[in-house]
Amino acid sequence: MKQSAPLLLSFNGGYVDTAGFLALHGLFAAHVTGNFVTFGAAMVEGTSGAFAKLLALPVFCATIVLARVIAVHLGASGPRALKTMLLVKVLLLAVAASFALAWGPFPDGDSGRAILTGMILVCAMAIQNAAHRVYLPKAPPSTLMTGTTTQVMLDLADLLSGAASQQQRSDIRGRLRKMVPNIVAFAAGCGVAALIFIGFGLRAFLLPPLVAIAIVTAIHLSADPEIA
Repeated sequence: MKQSAPLLLSFNGGYVDTAGFLALHGLFAAHVTGNFVTFGAAMVEGTSGAFAKLLALPVFCATIVLARVIAVHLGASGPRALKTMLLVKVLLLAVAASFALAWGPFPDGDSGRAILTGMILVCAMAIQNAAHRVYLPKAPPSTLMTGTTTQVMLDLADLLSGAASQQQRSDIRGRLRKMVPNIVAFAAGCGVAALIFIGFGLRAFLLPPLVAIAIVTAIHLSADPEIA
């Protein structure tokens, strides 16, 4: 698959997580396990949005299970299934953007409108995670950078130590060529989301659906054997 698709997935992962965090009182839409930390902080500090943070993980899990069951039932596989799942993600991101613009800003993170907007974002990123893991298994993760960063540091240490064989060094360089750009793309998504949110507020949510459309287009224009 063209290199642009994994990079755009990572960019959107960082962007949606940051925009959601800023607009919805610390809600992580993609890195949902991080909501356990912000839930604990909300309980201690008495800030709003605690229920949405608690709800995010079961909604994320249910979305993945439902998407998988539907895909299996329909017999979808390969590029067709990937494009279908990502088109659903486009729709969810567009709906979330519409709700954010119509209902925001959200002074109360526990309001029904804030929770609904946040959960739609969670569903969208759950589909991205599931599609990426099933249909793009050779591409680095697009939403959780901790494991990728750890692997990059281990690979760099192996290169610097001189302990790796010639074949291992070749494998390491291949991994780094994939992983480092994805980390940069994710970080860029976070930074761009913050800057656009500062300048334009909730209109920041208009960008993720457009990026998601670009991802579907990149996949449609390629015929990559890496797609499962």
